[in-house]
Amino acid sequence: MGIAITLLIILTFVLIIGGVPIYVTLLLTGVCSLGVLAESTGTPIATVAVSQAIYNGMGNLPLLAIPFFMLAGEIMNRGGITEKLVRFALLLIGRLPGSLAHAGIVSSMFFGGITGSAQASASCIGGILIPSMKKEGYSLKDAAGVISAAAVCGPIIPPSIIMVVYATAVGASVGSMFMGGIIPGLLVGIILMGVVIVRDRLVHFPRRTEKLTSSEIKKTLFDAIIPLGMPIIVVGGIMGGICTATEAGAISVVYSLIVSLFVIRTLKLKDIWPILLNAVNAAAPLLLIIACARVFSYGLTALQMPVMVNDLILSITENKWVFLLLVNLLLLVMGMFMDGGAAVIIMAPILAPVAAAMDISLVHFGVVMCLNLTIGCITPPLGYCLFITGKIAKISIEDAVRGTMPYLLAEMIVLLAITYVPDLVTYIPEVLGYAI
Repeated sequence: MGIAITLLIILTFVLIIGGVPIYVTLLLTGVCSLGVLAESTGTPIATVAVSQAIYNGMGNLPLLAIPFFMLAGEIMNRGGITEKLVRFALLLIGRLPGSLAHAGIVSSMFFGGITGSAQASASCIGGILIPSMKKEGYSLKDAAGVISAAAVCGPIIPPSIIMVVYATAVGASVGSMFMGGIIPGLLVGIILMGVVIVRDRLVHFPRRTEKLTSSEIKKTLFDAIIPLGMPIIVVGGIMGGICTATEAGAISVVYSLIVSLFVIRTLKLKDIWPILLNAVNAAAPLLLIIACARVFSYGLTALQMPVMVNDLILSITENKWVFLLLVNLLLLVMGMFMDGGAAVIIMAPILAPVAAAMDISLVHFGVVMCLNLTIGCITPPLGYCLFITGKIAKISIEDAVRGTMPYLLAEMIVLLAITYVPDLVTYIPEVLGYAI
């Protein structure tokens, strides 16, 4: 049976590397797993289990948070909210050296509290700030590098799409995952700003000289209060136990619609249909992957793969800190070649039981896994955010990688910190009474 499982895992990665769509790969591997089980036990293949697994994968209530947050982010972005957040970030930063670079980081932290997506953050923030940074005298690789790295904040600061995927895959609380991401997300933003300060001493980033008038300051503050209300509602509602993550997602959609249609009036009713289509096109592929991953997970679980992996790892080490180091190395490599959401779907059901057996909190393990795989957005050869910012800046992927490298190393430090200091993740959920 061990040989069969090994061949199935090899088949999975060969198909993915070969360009077969991930949902097809997961469905095919899952069906093959059930075929192996039927052959070994002499029973008919559980075809009903395939349809049930797909239905259960799509019908999971917490997963509704994903399209809700994607739709809210699309509405806010199309409503011109991103520009207001950037202006507010610039007001907070003032005239510090490298102010646009700092503003990119702060804006990405704010934007992460709306969309929960690294790619969306890199695209929206980069589209506004990279041309401005070029105009002020930043090198294009520095501009692309800092915006790419800052996008990592998005999926860690709640709400987070990848955390919803993890929580659904292992049965953890979405709310506890969101709360566990607050400190790590802030740490990522703070350490990136520290890197900008250090790099300013080396490359002397431009300093903004213009001073805002009192009327401009008031307008900037007023414009920012409205979009910043959404992450406050989402995080505050979940922290206060007023609503679940899914309900918070629905509330954020209603809030963003009211704001964009009736308060700031940057959208019209005719704009809603294209926004809905974009949100569906963004959410549907991920939900399809999750549905097919249920078949994959069901098949490998039926073959006792989690038990075998647990026994294998325990034969190598029983030290949970060594285990976490090995997991980080594995996930960093996977993040270079695979989308973070897909990697979570494949690896979380396999590794989480081992973590639980070693008395590692599923919330702690989940946030470590999510940050690790989100860093994959800025590591080649896949590196979605590198391609996005590189295209905006009109530079090669190699230059984008060079610009990102100092910030990538800083994010690795945060990853190690939250790996070996679990309280950085679990403190807020524990204080709020969440199960960890």
